[in-house]
Formats: sequence, structure tokens, C-alpha cells
Amino acid sequence: MTIVKSLLLFCLAALAEIGGAWLVWQGVREQRGLLWIAAGVIALGAYGFVAAFQPDPHFGRVLAAYGGVFVAGSLLWGVLVDGFRPDRWDLIGAAVCLAGVLMIMYTPRP
Repeated sequence: MTIVKSLLLFCLAALAEIGGAWLVWQGVREQRGLLWIAAGVIALGAYGFVAAFQPDPHFGRVLAAYGGVFVAGSLLWGVLVDGFRPDRWDLIGAAVCLAGVLMIMYTPRP
């Protein structure tokens, strides 16, 4: 159950961080305005809180593992929201990153 909770928290964190960055991007680069930027800043702040609920007590481990989730999540966001089509190297890279998440977070330790 702890692994499921951790994976769900990683997904929620990715949604908050990637979504927040996308909102800021839209506000600035696509000139959608300050409300978009403000919503992005709030979402980015929420990311920090979500990450703090990870069951593992080691900040460095959680953030390092989250990096892999962020990579894969960013590519998925691009596909779902921006019409991005990843090539095989994007997909292989994301798979390597996700394998790193599994090794960093869920490998049995003494």
C-alpha cells in the first residue's frame, strides 16, 4: 500500500508541477495574462506540499526519484495537451528515467 500511495503522490506532484509550469508558460509566452500566471504559481506551490507527503523520509531520495516522474510526465503532458509526438529516443529516455524511479524509491534496503 505504501508503494501505491507513493506512486499516486508522484503523479499528483507531476500534475501540479507540470500543470503549473504550463500555466505560467501560457500566461507569459502565449500572452494569456496574469490570472494564468497566478494559477501556475499556486499550482507550483501545491507541488511542494504534495512532495512533502511522500512516505520516504529522505528529501534527496524523493526529489531525485521524482525527477524521473517529471521527465515521463512532461512528455505525456506534451502528447495530451500540446499535440507533441515523442520519438523513440524520447520514449526510451522516459523508460530509463522511470526505471530509475523504481530503483531509487522501491529497492529493498537494510
